[in-house]
Amino acid sequence: MTEKRLLIVDDEPEFGEMVARVATDLGYETRVTTNGHTFQSAYLEAPPTLIVLDMVMPEMDGNELVVWLTEQGYQSGLIIITGYSPQYARDAQLLAEFKGLRLVITLAKPIRIAKLREAITQAETAESPRNR
Repeated sequence: MTEKRLLIVDDEPEFGEMVARVATDLGYETRVTTNGHTFQSAYLEAPPTLIVLDMVMPEMDGNELVVWLTEQGYQSGLIIITGYSPQYARDAQLLAEFKGLRLVITLAKPIRIAKLREAITQAETAESPRNR
């Protein structure tokens, strides 16, 4: 059985930890990062099977990370989250899909736990070998 690894990047550590708790309950090994640079290092150390990505962060924003992920050949699920305009997340989704990512889900903060759980499960189901 393939190990489920979730990599989270959000400049709000409390939010990242909440996502990690939900994912851990769903059987994921999780790692929380708070900026683009630590996210990149964590990604290279242990490539994830799912990513939760905040769009608006200091130093490096979500769009820059989407482009970087595609340059790395990432092909698994991506959940894009923003506390700003939902259109910003949809624009990032279009960028990700244009760059070749096939499973991109967007969510707007504040996020209900049930909605987050549903998005993680949806990404997992779409990524399972029988659904490829």
